[in-house]
Amino acid sequence: MSDNGGNLRRGRRETEEERADLRWSDLLQELRVVQTGVQILFGFLLTVVFQPRFTTPSETDQDIYPATVLLGAATTGALIGPVSFHRLLTGRRLKPQTVDWASRLTLVGMFLLLCTMASALLLILRLVLADSLALWLVLGMAAWFLLCWLVLPVWTRARHTSEPDEPSVLRGPGGGDS
Repeated sequence: MSDNGGNLRRGRRETEEERADLRWSDLLQELRVVQTGVQILFGFLLTVVFQPRFTTPSETDQDIYPATVLLGAATTGALIGPVSFHRLLTGRRLKPQTVDWASRLTLVGMFLLLCTMASALLLILRLVLADSLALWLVLGMAAWFLLCWLVLPVWTRARHTSEPDEPSVLRGPGGGDS
């Protein structure tokens, strides 16, 4: 397929608005998946302090817990942010910009989710394992999350994309999410 300039393009011919609609739909599906996990994790974090075993946490655990709860709250905020963007900008003919900002917020939310997961794992594993082992296991899990959530997608995109149809959100403003 070629564009008006004769250059070969992959994919369908879509207007900017049609592309934004499809990207928005994809993003909503992604957010549905991640928001459920975040809500469960955040609910757990809010109740853990009331568990009998948590009544006498170490000084370090007393520092880790509030940091973890705040990270969970920040994650929730970032992943609900796209809904506010959509609601407040609907009907203003800003769909492409809305999708760009919602994509950025989602990436921020995913980074915060990684931090929340690592912090929650550290808190839990410190209660049942030696501190040094807990730390190594958390670092291993954080590396796993980075591999699954960042390295493999970026590697796949680089390997299978010769020229992107549009700028990427990872490369700067105005970019897309696919």
